[in-house]
Amino acid sequence: MDKRIVKLSKLLIEKRYQILLGIIATNMAMTVGRVFADPSGASILANDPLAKVSLATNMTWVLASSALIWFMQLGFAFLGAGLLRTKSQVNYWSKSYIDFSIGVVIFALVGFGLMFGGSGATFPAGIDSNGNIVYIPIPGIGSGNSLIGFSGFGLAGDAYDPLTLVYFFFQAVFAATAVTIVAGMVAERMKFQAYLLYTVLINILIYPVYGHWIWGGGWLATLPFGVGARDFAGSGAVHAVGGFTGLAGALLLGARIGKFNKDGTPNPMPAHNIPYCIAGTFILFFGWFGFNPGSTLGTIDYRTATVAVNTFLAGGAGAAVLAYWTYFEQKNWKGKVSDPIAISTGALGGLVAITAPAAYVAPWAAIIIGITGGLIAVYGNFFVERKLKIDDPVGAFGVHGAAGLFGLLAVGLFADGTYGGVKGVFLFGEGAVGQLIAQLIDMGVVAGFSFGMGLLIFGVIKKTIGLRVSAEVELEGIDKHEHGYVAYPETPLIRAEIKEVLELEKEALASENAAVKVVHPSRPKEPLER
Repeated sequence: MDKRIVKLSKLLIEKRYQILLGIIATNMAMTVGRVFADPSGASILANDPLAKVSLATNMTWVLASSALIWFMQLGFAFLGAGLLRTKSQVNYWSKSYIDFSIGVVIFALVGFGLMFGGSGATFPAGIDSNGNIVYIPIPGIGSGNSLIGFSGFGLAGDAYDPLTLVYFFFQAVFAATAVTIVAGMVAERMKFQAYLLYTVLINILIYPVYGHWIWGGGWLATLPFGVGARDFAGSGAVHAVGGFTGLAGALLLGARIGKFNKDGTPNPMPAHNIPYCIAGTFILFFGWFGFNPGSTLGTIDYRTATVAVNTFLAGGAGAAVLAYWTYFEQKNWKGKVSDPIAISTGALGGLVAITAPAAYVAPWAAIIIGITGGLIAVYGNFFVERKLKIDDPVGAFGVHGAAGLFGLLAVGLFADGTYGGVKGVFLFGEGAVGQLIAQLIDMGVVAGFSFGMGLLIFGVIKKTIGLRVSAEVELEGIDKHEHGYVAYPETPLIRAEIKEVLELEKEALASENAAVKVVHPSRPKEPLER
């Protein structure tokens, strides 16, 4: 049975391009009724007089937010690169760039239709005479059910529309974020080609499928508990998906050479550039103001202000608590130090944790969520390394996986009922138990589905083209062998020069020591003092 699975897997890999083209052709054929729907947007303007101002403003807001989220890729690159060793820099920067480049194409052709087909997604167009926001349907994504979408593939047919395209842009950069989380977790030992194949598969089999369940009108969003599971901007849909998929990859890949001793205790592999880590955190924090507030899809939704402030408070609280925690907690941090890596981890953990409840909680709750998320991120990484013995080089699981789950839980705990009817048990008691149940179900589903599918995807890749580079390549450095470049080509020359200088100094010192033994003719026969 195992041989047949391996044979089938090899066949799928060998024919992957033909299969992918077949899927694309089939999906586009399903939506090609009107190849050119309304790219000019004329019908929108004709049918909605408010669109000339309100809709254009909202579209501008979403486009700007999307650009901020896209810029987060640079933040991920700086953060991860700073935490890795010099011999892996080219590889990590290359993965950080290519995964969203491949991802946006696959998401446009396949993933977007799977995720949002049949979602009934709408876009804010204006405000009526009663002060209520008027929403209009997004064209071209009408077909689908509670499990998967059937329309919008290739952005063809009715999906070739300004509203659909701006909505796609926003969702595509979210997909890119989920994909790139895994890059750091498998860093310094995964084959580049294996990573490229993973990038294709997660954009078809994992992210859009779970995304449809929670954001595409799927079964999680319509659970008969509370108002259904809620994840405002992606603690689960983006961060937990990336974290648990990456955990599966890191597990199957194995630890870096030298990471663990025979008794299972971990060895530190120091970050090569702490300022890179801090710069990456700055950029990611900045991008989060597109990630969370942008999810209102328009500034006419005044909840945007609440989301922005909650995001700022949670990220700040996560960083602040770790600045003091690492100073006073002497078990894991010695010598009264404020650890900058832990501070950055705390900030990101707080940001991930507030991403799901950002629109549903008050500012005081955002601070509590940020503090808790920051601590969960740091100690979640300790748990993965020390208890599970899994090597996560950049500590991504604690930030995205563990804090992501807590973000989903926080909705059911702290929601104040002022937005979307979402209520948490801390404020509404028994009246909000249903919402808490929905959130707990969502937590189990995102963790189990992402980890399970991650094992399947990485398992197939491992059995076919292989996941890991050879020991020789890993020890010498993955950059040179996978890409033909190294990040710091002058380093060997500098080391040679330093060695030469040290040898010259040694010779000079030896000569000086010999000279001091000479007796000065006008002084007693004692060694000269230097």
